[in-house]
Amino acid sequence: MAKKVSLHSPSYFVPAGKNPESFFHWKKVDCEIKNRKGEVFFEMKGVEAPEGWSQLSVEIVASKYFRKIGVPRTKSEKSVRQLVDRVVNAIVGSGLKQKGYFSSKKDADTFAKELKYILLSQRGAFNSPVWFNAGLWESYKINSPSEHFAWDEAKKSIQPTKNAYERPQGSACFIQSVEDSIEKIFELAKTEAKLFKYGSGTGSNFSTIRSKYETTSSGGHSSGLISFLEVLDKGAGAIKSGGTTRRAAKMVVVDIDHPEVLDFIDWKMKEEHKAHMLIAAGLSSDFEGEAYRTVSGQNANNSIRVTDAFMKAILTEKPWKLKARMTGKVLRELPAADVWKKISHAAWVCADPGIQFHDTINKWHTCPKTGPINSSNPCSEYMFLDDSACNLASINLVKFLNPDGSFDFESLIHTARTLFVAQEILVDYSSYPTRKIAQNSHDYRPLGLGFANLGSLLMRKGIPYDSDNGRAWAGAITSLITGVAYLTSAEMARAKGAFAGYRMNRSAMLKVMKMHEKSNKGIAWDRLPQGLDKAVKNLWKAVIFNGIKHGYRNAQATVVAPTGTIGLMMDCDTTGIEPDFSLIKFKKLVGGGEIQIVNQGVESALRVLQYSDQQISNILRFVENNNSLEKCPDIRPEHLAVFDCANASPGGRVLSPESHVKMMAAVQPFISGAISKTVNLPMTATEKDISDVYFLAWRLGLKAVAVYRDGSKQSQPLNLKIKGETLEGEPAEIKVDIVPNFTMKCPECGSDTVLTSGCYRCPNCGTTVGCS
Repeated sequence: MAKKVSLHSPSYFVPAGKNPESFFHWKKVDCEIKNRKGEVFFEMKGVEAPEGWSQLSVEIVASKYFRKIGVPRTKSEKSVRQLVDRVVNAIVGSGLKQKGYFSSKKDADTFAKELKYILLSQRGAFNSPVWFNAGLWESYKINSPSEHFAWDEAKKSIQPTKNAYERPQGSACFIQSVEDSIEKIFELAKTEAKLFKYGSGTGSNFSTIRSKYETTSSGGHSSGLISFLEVLDKGAGAIKSGGTTRRAAKMVVVDIDHPEVLDFIDWKMKEEHKAHMLIAAGLSSDFEGEAYRTVSGQNANNSIRVTDAFMKAILTEKPWKLKARMTGKVLRELPAADVWKKISHAAWVCADPGIQFHDTINKWHTCPKTGPINSSNPCSEYMFLDDSACNLASINLVKFLNPDGSFDFESLIHTARTLFVAQEILVDYSSYPTRKIAQNSHDYRPLGLGFANLGSLLMRKGIPYDSDNGRAWAGAITSLITGVAYLTSAEMARAKGAFAGYRMNRSAMLKVMKMHEKSNKGIAWDRLPQGLDKAVKNLWKAVIFNGIKHGYRNAQATVVAPTGTIGLMMDCDTTGIEPDFSLIKFKKLVGGGEIQIVNQGVESALRVLQYSDQQISNILRFVENNNSLEKCPDIRPEHLAVFDCANASPGGRVLSPESHVKMMAAVQPFISGAISKTVNLPMTATEKDISDVYFLAWRLGLKAVAVYRDGSKQSQPLNLKIKGETLEGEPAEIKVDIVPNFTMKCPECGSDTVLTSGCYRCPNCGTTVGCS
């Protein structure tokens, strides 16, 4: 191996001798978040923030990420500057201790300034656990007893930690193995609790657990898969993630050949029916109310892991075998098409289960010699080895739009590189809930750099989300970010060595890198800025050349996360890869209250499309009154598609489900992990429509897909039989149609939530049920 050298972090945003804070005008904001009853849920006066931050973003950061106790002198953090300093100083300080990331203290200071500027300018943000936990020890000497594990550089081994904040939990996403024993299942419950406590989410494939149709070692019958899932579900429901920040995030995966897979497919649907019956009987319809607390299966996203063989069996009308976990014996055989119909029906009713495509996932696996990929994190974007973790960071793409509408690729490259180095430092700075997760995190170092605000970026550029142009931009940007990440990873391998598991997986990883490179041929470069194709292709040549020479520091580099809370922190109009939800949004005002405004992307798009000031004024007024551009006299028909959204007012235009899948397919070949995404369908969608979406996702090479039929969570009609009397006074059963008025309420402030990228997000207080 070549001589190890330190990484170089040049000045870019912040010239030598300048401080990043000096590039921003600062303001003092009074924050107040009320619940739906009008009661003050959170209040803090005089919060300092950059002037460009909205009232909502300041309130989200102050309520979610500011440390409220234990801060010297002020007791609580009171400034965005203070928060960013805490996090950046901790990361850079750890980077200096770990050695090899910076050539000198001056180099580290330069890196710190660049990172602070990126965070203060809302160009990027780390996942929530970093904001919750990083720097609390270094800045405030806050201590909390810990049962975690972390890499000890001096001892060259994983060691238990004593203080939860000296080596904090920094990763949002975890995948854990499941073993078929009572002891191991309840160890998993304990580990899940630790993860939820410090603000992270976890997923597991539970297919190793014996079904209720199989015997135990003592000769009796197993209580079965669903019985243990119910226990773990209650545990997740009892713990608020991060202590007070949001509900726990959890993924449950079951293989398509598990003997209880049919019960699992119906589990959440049947439990929701029970809840609706309780609501009909008079219990509260809130998700946190008595009805939903009484039933199980509501505290996780559920997914079925399907194989290519199963998908082909559907098409060829072949039978499908369900096999015993311990012996592999066929316990039941039934038509594959019947199983598929049950999946489509359950998803039509309650949006679960989603689908994960096992063979596609493992085709792109960089470390197959170590083991297969069995599961994912709660929102399906992180897919890697069991007992591993991933810290996420997302880039706000809109921040790289120049005033003339051009895109600043150069500053995007610098931002991606800077964030990726910071994430790499976080790997060994952080602690983990088990020794095995800590070891795998140190040995494989998977990272999840991604983006947010793609939908808003395309609209602002006057490009329809559902277009070849839109998909070309999405693919090119994603290829660029992932290429920068892996090139940076190869340079870090030169400086500090490749990840420990690289040697045994070298040929597989290089094969995947070449698959990424080859996928660039599928991008319509003629629709993009001149010269971008050559730059991206040369970038990937460098990725492979340096990988062959030095290896890679990280087994994975990128994902597309839902960016729930951090999306609000960065003032993103759209989350992750999602399109705009609506042309209308609500803007929070200083001192409380809110006003309805037209989405900012609409005016930007109209200017790019060269409408006059008077036309723009007329169009914005029309949108404000109609939440649609349909029948607007000033809009040219060929431009209507630019403003298509995931949701629409009655009679308005809406993006097709296929457009969501096609956008995912444009991005997936350039992502190490997968994409957190909800494919929206109208209320009138049929079970066949859902089946078609799942099949299209498989054919286009997606790793996972989830659907949401409008209204399926809010108002499912039920047919109930209740005891009554006939007109003559004789007892009789009377059939009654009941439509519960159920809306997913925020578990913190009680406001209505919005489903985006597979997670419910509260636009009022920022609480996200899922990853961020």
